[in-house]
Amino acid sequence: MSAAVVTGLGVAAANGLGTEAYWQATLDGRAGIREISRFDPSGYPVRLAGEVSGFVAEEHLPGRLLPQTDRMTRLSLYAAEQALADAGVPAAGGLRYDIGVATASSMGGFEFGQRELENLWSKGGSHVSAYQSFAWFYAVNSGQISIRHNLRGPGAAVVTDHAGGLDAVGHARRQIRRGTPAILTGGVDGALCPLGIAGLVSTGGYTTRTDPDGAYRPFAADADGAVPGEGGAHLLLEDRDAARARGAKVYGELAGYAATFDPAGAPQTGLQRAITGALRDARVVPADVGLVFADGTADRAADRAEAAALAAVFGPRAVPVTAPKSMVGRLQAGAAALDLATALLALRDGVAPHTAGVDAPAPDCPIDLVTGSPRSLPLNCVLVLARGRGGFNAAAVLRRSQQ
Repeated sequence: MSAAVVTGLGVAAANGLGTEAYWQATLDGRAGIREISRFDPSGYPVRLAGEVSGFVAEEHLPGRLLPQTDRMTRLSLYAAEQALADAGVPAAGGLRYDIGVATASSMGGFEFGQRELENLWSKGGSHVSAYQSFAWFYAVNSGQISIRHNLRGPGAAVVTDHAGGLDAVGHARRQIRRGTPAILTGGVDGALCPLGIAGLVSTGGYTTRTDPDGAYRPFAADADGAVPGEGGAHLLLEDRDAARARGAKVYGELAGYAATFDPAGAPQTGLQRAITGALRDARVVPADVGLVFADGTADRAADRAEAAALAAVFGPRAVPVTAPKSMVGRLQAGAAALDLATALLALRDGVAPHTAGVDAPAPDCPIDLVTGSPRSLPLNCVLVLARGRGGFNAAAVLRRSQQ
């Protein structure tokens, strides 16, 4: 069975635009969470967010794309281009039937949709953009990436809330095993506009704190919800033999993946089953895992459940755990994709980024949480977890590449 390896990364996050800028900020503990600046948040209970600063779309995208894209799609196009360039894939030229696209989205182009609704009610239907027909859609990132780079391999869009970033990559691996040489995959998401924030507030699970320092506190005893954010990561997932043939550098192998679902009212055992399924798929045992990137919702009940699942599989405090998303916010479908990129960089450099803003896990969360500063570790195998509202669970095992 074909092994799938990651040969390119592209990142857009609140504390760094570009992979290395993000990685250095993460290791330095520089958070990107601040009061929302793109609109006046004073009338909303949630006023903090992880906004991607310094991104000027006109500097990265052709003018023809600007009228037809939401900010979320613009960030996605940026990350996709960065991932392809990092992998050494030539810029858009002829049609590429050997590369597909599979991305995840949770909210679609909410900001674009809000703007067109404002036009409808204030100016009339003739002022609504024709691009509204697709700019809001969950699959728009996959479509726009495919069109811009002439990628005509298998295409897909996955909607499983925060678990989407892992599920899209899992889908991409299935396509590689079916014979496609490479898939551009991952997730970039966000809706930091009044309509988007109103939707997020209605779901619950977000803090109402107004001080950015330590507002998002996964596994802390005083955790009271996450901070929303925007951004994520795209990865070029490639057949290992194809990558070797073209001499590509490799960040690591997607060695294992599993997804489960917890129906409403049923025992919530899905995360533990996803962990054991991903380990079994990778043919590793718990002792092989050197670091876990936690989902880390900062909801007390959800954090306890995640810690219990980890303790059941690995033993209490038996494996280092981290949640660096505390520096950038919870990015919807972009969250797990960014964690995957971060995990690959951790494998590359042998260091576990810390969970900024948290001094220690709560006593009822028996995990070895990396806090205070990064921790040097001899990493060969890393586990990434994600959960989505409605019962979605996903787990992925990344392994140091054996080129």
